[in-house]
Amino acid sequence: MKISLNWLKNYIPVDTAPEELAEALTMTGLEVEAMFDRFARDDIVAGRVIEAQPHPGTDSLTACRVDVGGKTVPVVCGAPNVQIGGLYPCAMPGASLAAGETVEKTKIRRAPSERMLCSARELGAGSNGSKLLELDPQTAEGTPAARALELSDTILEIGLTPNRPDCLSFIGVAREVAAITGRELILPELEIPPVSGAISRTTSVTIQNPEHCPRYAARLVTGITVAPSPFWLQDRLYSIGLKPVNNIVDITNFVMMETGQPLHAFDFDRLSGGRIVVRTAEEAEAFTTLDGREHKLTSDTLMICDAEKPVAVAGVMGGENSEIRQQTCRVLIESACFDPVSIRKTAKRMGISTDASHRFERGVDPEGTLYALERAARLMAEIGNGTLVEGAIDEYPKPLRRQPILFDTEKANHLLGTSIAASQMQELLESVDFAATFADETHLRVLPPSFRVDVSRPEDLMEEVARLWGYNRIITTFPGTSAPTKLAEREIRLRETVKDLMCGFGFTEAINYSFAAKDSCRRLELPPEDERQRMLGVLNPLSEEQAVMRTSLLPGLLEAVRKNIAHQVKDLKLFETGRTFLSRGQDRLPEETETLAALWTGLRMPPTWQTKPECCDFYDIKGAAESLLERLYVENPSFRPLTGGQACYTRPGHSARIFAGETEIGLIGEMAPQVLANFDLKQQCFILEINLQRLLPLVPEVRPFSPIPKFPAVSRDITLIVDSSIPAGDIVASIYQTGEALLEQARIFDLYSGAPIPEGSKSVSIRLVYRSARETLADETVNRIHDEITRHLMQTFHASLPA
Repeated sequence: MKISLNWLKNYIPVDTAPEELAEALTMTGLEVEAMFDRFARDDIVAGRVIEAQPHPGTDSLTACRVDVGGKTVPVVCGAPNVQIGGLYPCAMPGASLAAGETVEKTKIRRAPSERMLCSARELGAGSNGSKLLELDPQTAEGTPAARALELSDTILEIGLTPNRPDCLSFIGVAREVAAITGRELILPELEIPPVSGAISRTTSVTIQNPEHCPRYAARLVTGITVAPSPFWLQDRLYSIGLKPVNNIVDITNFVMMETGQPLHAFDFDRLSGGRIVVRTAEEAEAFTTLDGREHKLTSDTLMICDAEKPVAVAGVMGGENSEIRQQTCRVLIESACFDPVSIRKTAKRMGISTDASHRFERGVDPEGTLYALERAARLMAEIGNGTLVEGAIDEYPKPLRRQPILFDTEKANHLLGTSIAASQMQELLESVDFAATFADETHLRVLPPSFRVDVSRPEDLMEEVARLWGYNRIITTFPGTSAPTKLAEREIRLRETVKDLMCGFGFTEAINYSFAAKDSCRRLELPPEDERQRMLGVLNPLSEEQAVMRTSLLPGLLEAVRKNIAHQVKDLKLFETGRTFLSRGQDRLPEETETLAALWTGLRMPPTWQTKPECCDFYDIKGAAESLLERLYVENPSFRPLTGGQACYTRPGHSARIFAGETEIGLIGEMAPQVLANFDLKQQCFILEINLQRLLPLVPEVRPFSPIPKFPAVSRDITLIVDSSIPAGDIVASIYQTGEALLEQARIFDLYSGAPIPEGSKSVSIRLVYRSARETLADETVNRIHDEITRHLMQTFHASLPA
C-alpha cells in the first residue's frame, strides 16, 4: 500500500518528520518497507535557453540551445512562452514524466532534440500543460527542478499483513496516525448537491445470493460529462502509481483508495431493464471482462447482472458490455460488500488480481458501504457536471450484528508482560474507534468497530493494546520459573549411544526410507513362515521400490553397498538404526521394533606401505559386536553358532546368534552367496543385527565402576589339546564359570591345528590374568589356582597337555 503524505494530510495533520512517522507506524504493526520523495529526482533540472530560433520546417516549433549546467544541448520546443534567457525544467533522456511519457534523444523534422522542456502538468506539479513552467531566474542551471520549485511529496510503502484490510485506505492509515499522535481524524464532508427524481422509480437491485453478497448499495447520477479528470485528482492517482483514465473511473479509484471500499461505475443506459441482479453464474457461462479476456464461468462465481445478462464479475472486474464510454451520460454507482472467500476463489480461478479483489478478499467494512457511495456520487456530480437522482438503493438483508468482547485487563498484562492500567487500555482502544466501557474494575466490555473485521476475541484486543502501547516499551524478561529438566527416554539415549559407538568403531551411518520393495523378503531368502514376511502395504506408494513398510534394515544397507560399489567405492563399513514394521493387518497399526544393522565389506583397513591388503572376515564383525556390548556394559554376552536349518540369509558355519545371558538379542554372519546374487553383489559382506528393544533392559542405568588397581597382575598361560569340534569360546566360558575370585581375565591368544597335533584335534592357548585388590599375589598362590583351573578344563573337555 502506497501512501502519499501530501494526500494523507487531508485527513490528519502530519507535522512530524517522515522518518519518525515511518518508525512509529512500523512499531504499531504497519511496517514501512520503503520511503522516498517522488519529486526527488536528478533527471529533470533547471535549463536556461541561450538560443531560440524558429524551426526551419514549421512555424509552431522553436529550435533552442539550452544550458543545463556545464553543458549546452539542442532542444526542440512547441510551447508559446519559450524565450531566450528563460529558465525552465529540462528533462534528460530516460526521464519518466507524470503522464507516463519517457524522454528520448530524437530528431524532430530533421532538427536534433536531446532534452525536453516541461510544463507543470508534465512534472505533476500543476494542471497547465500548454505553457512551460517558469522557474526563478536566479536559480543556477543544472539545479534539480524539484529543489527549484520546492516540491516534495514523501511516499511510504507499507507492507500490510492480511488481517489489516482497514489500512488499505488513506483514512485507515490516517486513523492509525491519529492514534499515534493524538490528533483528530478529519473525514471529508459530504456536501449535498442538487437532486432530481427518485431512484426507486428508475432502477432496482435484487440479491439472489445474500450469503455471497451481504449488502449492495447503488446511486444514480445523470447528465454526466465524461472527460479527463482535473489535475488534483490525476495527481492523487499518479502519486500512488495509478494511471488516470477519465473523471468517472478516476473517482471510483480515488474513493476506493481513500476509504478502502471498492466501487464500480456502470453505464446505466447499457443495463438491460435498468436494474441490477446479484446472482451466481450458470455453469460454463461465457463472459468478457474489461481487459478483453473471455472467461468460462463456474456455478459458484458471483456475478453482477442486469435484467438479461452479466455485466461484471462481483468484486473482481467489470465487463466490456457496461464500461464507461465517452458518450456515457448516466452512471449507476455500485458500492457493495462481498463474501471474502467467494471473491478469493473467483479471483484465483480466473487469474485476475485487482485493487478491488485485493480488498474484498480480506474483508471490507459493511457499514462503510453508504459513506463511500455518497462520497463518490457527490464527486461525480461535481466533477462530471451531473445531477444526483434522489435517494440510494441499499439492499442489506442481514445487517451486521457486532458482539461485545469481555476483556480481562489483568490477564492481558500477565500475558503481555506489562503493567498497563485498565483505564489506559481503555484509552488506547478508544483511540482506534473501539467502544470500551468498564464491566467491573478489571474487565472491559469492548465493541470493535465494523471496519475491524479481524477482531473477534480477547487475544485480538491484547494485540491491539500491545501495538498501541508500543512493542518497544515491553520489557524483555525471562520466565519466572525454570523449566524442569528431564533426561531423554532410555530408548532414545540408547539409540544415540549406539550411534556414537558405531561411529567410533569406524562405521558410517546410513539413513534409508522406512519403505521397501515388495520383493525385499524374497531377495533375503526368508522362508514363508518367517515373521518378517508380514509386510504392511503403503496405500499410495511413491514407487514400486517403496511399496511396503520395511521388516528388516538389511535390504536398505545392501542397496547402499550396491550403489557404492557401482561408483567404485568397495571398502565399506555402514550401519543404520531405525524401526522395522510387522503387519497386524492393513487396518491396524504395525508392530514396531527398534533395530541396529551393520555391514562390513572390502578391506579390513585402508592399504598403506606398512601393511598388506587384507579383506575383512567374520571375526571383524564379531569384534565390532563384542566391542559394542562391552561398551554398553552388557553382562555375559556370548555367541552361539547357527546351524544350516537356522540360517537363511547368512552362511551356515559362518554365522552366530548373539546372547546376553539367556536372552537372544541379535545375529552376526557372512551373507549367503545367493542373497548377494539377489542384490547384484560380487564381494563378501558381513552383517550384524541387534534388536535394541531386547537389548535395552540389559543395559545398566548406572555404569559399574572399579577403582584403578593398586597391586600388580600376574599372568599364566594354558595350552590345551582338544577335539576340533569344541568351540574355543566354550573353554573361556568354562574358566569364568569356576568362580575364581582372583581371576581377572581369560583370553585366547593362539589357535593351531596340524602336525604334530593329532588329526581331529587342535591346540588352544589361553592367557589368564590374576590380581588381588588387597595384596600382591605370591607365586605359590597363583600356581595353586592355575593348576586347579587346568585340571578343571582337562576334565571338562577331555583335554590333554602338549608333550
